[in-house]
Amino acid sequence: MATSNGCHDTSEFACDSLFQWWVNEGIIHYPKAKSLLILCDGGGSNSSRHYIFKEDLQKTANALGLEIRIAHYPPYTSKYNPIEHRFFPHVTRACEGVVFDSVETVKTLISRTSTSKGLTTIVHILDKIYETGRKYAADFKEIMPIVFDTHLPKWNYRAIPQE
Repeated sequence: MATSNGCHDTSEFACDSLFQWWVNEGIIHYPKAKSLLILCDGGGSNSSRHYIFKEDLQKTANALGLEIRIAHYPPYTSKYNPIEHRFFPHVTRACEGVVFDSVETVKTLISRTSTSKGLTTIVHILDKIYETGRKYAADFKEIMPIVFDTHLPKWNYRAIPQE
């Protein structure tokens, strides 16, 4: 889990979090992986409708040299996200009644979170200010290398690394 220090949830933050997870954890556990499957809610910073997310995702795929497949949950179905509803309540409980007086306090609390089924968390702080209101490049839609699936293309697509 990555947290952003004093700024907003943006598509750039979502993609930086994915990048940091891969270089710090993913590549260690999945060294032969050629692609990643990411399940995303339908709204927020990684919305299926936002081209800025697709542009940031493509940059991440390029930087990692990995195909990133996105499968968005349709609107109002995030309750079926297996990670969110099996793990986030435990994070909330770990933080109940605590005054967040520093980023380190939050990091420590979240790092201690686990479930009886063995889910644990690893926390990295992304110490960057993320700009809100960014727009995708003027020609991104025309030259976009994102490959949309034939089945439910607005929710399922791939960012394939470009040279």
